[in-house]
Amino acid sequence: MAGRKYFGTDGIRGRVGEHPITPEFMLHLGWAAGQAFKKAGQRNSVLIGKDTRLSGYMFESALEAGLSAAGVDVKLLGPMPTPAIAYLTRTFRASAGIVISASHNPHHDNGIKFFSAEGTKLDDALEADIESWLERPIEVCGSADLGKASRVEDAPGRYVEFCKSTVPNELTLDHLKIVLDCAHGATYHVAPQVFRELGAQVSVIGAEPDGLNINLDVGSTYLGALKQAVVDTGADLGIAFDGDGDRVLMVDRDGSEVDGDELLYVIASQRFSEERLKGGVVGTLMTNLGVELALTEMGISFERAKVGDRYVMERLVANNWVLGGEGSGHMVIRDCTSTGDGIVSALQVLLSLGKSGKTLAELRRGMRKLPQKMINVRVAKRFDPLSRDDVALAVQRAETELGDSGRVLLRASGTEPLIRVMVEGKNADDICRIAEELAGVVENSTP
Repeated sequence: MAGRKYFGTDGIRGRVGEHPITPEFMLHLGWAAGQAFKKAGQRNSVLIGKDTRLSGYMFESALEAGLSAAGVDVKLLGPMPTPAIAYLTRTFRASAGIVISASHNPHHDNGIKFFSAEGTKLDDALEADIESWLERPIEVCGSADLGKASRVEDAPGRYVEFCKSTVPNELTLDHLKIVLDCAHGATYHVAPQVFRELGAQVSVIGAEPDGLNINLDVGSTYLGALKQAVVDTGADLGIAFDGDGDRVLMVDRDGSEVDGDELLYVIASQRFSEERLKGGVVGTLMTNLGVELALTEMGISFERAKVGDRYVMERLVANNWVLGGEGSGHMVIRDCTSTGDGIVSALQVLLSLGKSGKTLAELRRGMRKLPQKMINVRVAKRFDPLSRDDVALAVQRAETELGDSGRVLLRASGTEPLIRVMVEGKNADDICRIAEELAGVVENSTP
């Protein structure tokens, strides 16, 4: 994302009230996006959805005004999961979709994500085009050409039906007792409906948003409440979404966490056993080595992308594969949807359970996660740690010691002045020692 002034790896994000997350900027962004997306000779429309943050109302109005000034119609979806906007953008044949959300962050943050007309994240060229329009002053089109705004009243129902359509009609969940944690976020009104209509006995936590409690002690970034609820209710499993619904993590019946790496393995291994995997699997640089070893042993190709779902998607498209994901629970299942979707991913896991006749705890046992140690080394400024001879030599020694049963990763954070040192292998004591030694070398090598 070199050269971007506003766009990061997943849109534009920051603290509410601090540039660029201000009403003035959002007005300008709406106009700039309208100019970039609209095509001559046709009526153009853009969908806007949001999560449950209080600030979403303010930014929704500002974006609407900017798009209208550019001569683009606006369809307002209200609080909806991020992947729902991707889906509805396609079905409405809209020019683009906009999501107002800061995902798993607290309420005091917010941001903007864009989807193309195909329901995919924007490519670099289109983001650059939007930024170029941001450098120009707003020019309001003629009053007869202003964009119109309308609200899509049936958006939740449309998305619920879409989610159910991603699994076979014969799938029923009437044998399952499930706890859903909606993170007081965008899935609060649609996820319970999806799983109940498929027959599950559903209990719900984190489904009372007040504009300020999104992701607060609930959701995929805080599984404590879900673990307790699963154990207390005797549920078969628990499902946790993040604030905007594009991630999912699970809890098995004894309250043990099942992360995105394990869920990716569960889906991949079951699909492979049925000869419907369609190629290999894409993880990221942070995917646990246990996933790679388990899939490779089965004969499934595995490839690592840079951290971020857009990079996972890039590799899937390049390879013509369908399945990839991250340990955070952000999974891409291309034969079901065009972007990461927490509800759809959860349904694919439950489909695997149904087809195998096994529990979540049983299916996850096919992969052994290797111990992993992460140390963040704070530096004065970001740099490539492997460009330093002493660091490169230390990494080489560590990799020799670990052999084929371990892995070392050093990378600069994309958002903070940190060098992330990650080591994984079979012996927890060894990897902790190696990680601390490497962190010390990096710290002493800081420019």
